[in-house]
Amino acid sequence: MGGAAGRAVEGFFVNTLDYVVLLGTILGIAGYGMWRTRGRQSLNTYLKGSESSWYAIGLSVMATQASAVTFLSTPGQGYASGLGFVQVYFGMPIALIIIAVVFLPVYRKLNVITAYEYLGQRFDKKTRLLGASVFLLQRGIGAGLTIYAPAIVLSTVFGWPLTLTIVCSGLVVIIYTVSGGSNAVNVTQKYQISIIFAGMIAAGVILVMKLPAGLTVTDALTLAGGFHRLNAVNFSPSPHERYTFWSGVLGGTFLMLAYFGTDQSQVQRYISGTSLRESRLGLMFNAVFKIPMQFFILGLGVLLFLFYQFDRPPVYFNEVEWSHHADGAQAARKHSIDVDFAAAHADEQQKLQAWLTARHAGDPAAEPAARAEALKAQAQVDAVRARATHEVDAGDKRKDTDYVFISFILHHLPHGLIGLLVAAFFAAALSAKSAELNALGSCTTIDLYRPIARDGASDAACLTASKWFTILWGFISVSFALLFTMAENLIQAVNIVGSIFYPVMIGLFVVGFFVRNVGGTAIFWGALITQVMVVALYFNLNISYLWFNLIGCVACILLSLLIQLALGPAAGAVKSIPAS
Repeated sequence: MGGAAGRAVEGFFVNTLDYVVLLGTILGIAGYGMWRTRGRQSLNTYLKGSESSWYAIGLSVMATQASAVTFLSTPGQGYASGLGFVQVYFGMPIALIIIAVVFLPVYRKLNVITAYEYLGQRFDKKTRLLGASVFLLQRGIGAGLTIYAPAIVLSTVFGWPLTLTIVCSGLVVIIYTVSGGSNAVNVTQKYQISIIFAGMIAAGVILVMKLPAGLTVTDALTLAGGFHRLNAVNFSPSPHERYTFWSGVLGGTFLMLAYFGTDQSQVQRYISGTSLRESRLGLMFNAVFKIPMQFFILGLGVLLFLFYQFDRPPVYFNEVEWSHHADGAQAARKHSIDVDFAAAHADEQQKLQAWLTARHAGDPAAEPAARAEALKAQAQVDAVRARATHEVDAGDKRKDTDYVFISFILHHLPHGLIGLLVAAFFAAALSAKSAELNALGSCTTIDLYRPIARDGASDAACLTASKWFTILWGFISVSFALLFTMAENLIQAVNIVGSIFYPVMIGLFVVGFFVRNVGGTAIFWGALITQVMVVALYFNLNISYLWFNLIGCVACILLSLLIQLALGPAAGAVKSIPAS
């Protein structure tokens, strides 16, 4: 493994063919987006994009949500924990149906550019400002994550310093986004998502082909199930377990309702449909295909787990970081860990073979004992890995499993396909990041700059301001990305950040749509108190983060009702906006 790590540092994992595929794909997509949107510089098309068909909306919504974090980190989540993470998305179809029936008609009727314009019309200016500010804060942090994920890939592939890679990746996305706005995002996302799926499917096929020749499908399912990697649904009622059926259906519904219904990066994807029907079909496309897509990506992680039971993996998947400890005082300890890991993995392979032999022999007494021995051997492998993680940095909470998939790609895929997969990761980042930056720029311009800083500013002034705000948010998100060296598993980090801020977001809109007797002052203070409460609960209450979406939304509703009751019915005008 030392030679492989050395190649990672020197950037020899890729060759000329990979560079051609990578650069050709990325530059081709970016160039196409700039070419298609040349001359389309009106404020409306820059911020909302041109009218789109249902399949373009569906792919755009999916591409925005499925960033590089999804395709890079989710296989690592499947490798480490199995299929259980899919439960996060169980509430997504419910949420998208509610959005299609309730949220979307209102947005189209009001012809809004941002979702927070609705809050201003339903409540008042300060509530609109609150909703926009919460979005800007949480999406600015989330945008940092979407830069950080591909930077991991590029730094691993080319051996570049992670900090430099983050800065350079951010600059590329900023230039691309500012040049074309929302229209550039819309016209290129279907090509970006196609490249992503092509690369992921190709990686999956090769992964299956590389499994041991004698390993049958039944054997593979037995091993994966024996190591608890196939437990996709957990019906435990405990709120302390992070992923369960109940937290996914209840908390997950509110998380997805907030993300797809109130997050401007998603709202601006589907309000540009040619008709209400087209926009609804685009949302239903995601309601049908998102869970199977997530299941497939997690399944890749389970296949990676099986593959590495028979093919010895790196003791530490971030091989660039591990190689930094090859010299000096840590060299002897690193060598000892490498030796122990090789021995532990060899022992595990023997125990796995004994398990399969007992199973094939049909011995009901021997198989459970052999399985128990294999589980013990796997625990020993994990113990050596824990030593390796401690050796690299005892205080680093970042999960090494974020590097599992890219490590497999670099070591086991042919050249050309390596370039395609790296291009797929970067395309996912470009797609999601450009949508986020465009949404941040749009929200800052429409909800802050136009009504507050320059009330009544012209479309031309707003267009210029939007570009500058996009640049500003680009640099802010890069700054956030530089702080994520202490983040845990990336795909979980994205949802945790959302679950801290989204409860207030969805609470604002639920009250707006469904609670007619609450005015702007009551919901404003109710939402502020709720945000403080959710942050306090997150740091002091040991429950699944998904529950905070439900708890926060309910708290926001109840607090707004209590405050309105205290203020009296005449405390603020109630402006109800019908859906049709």
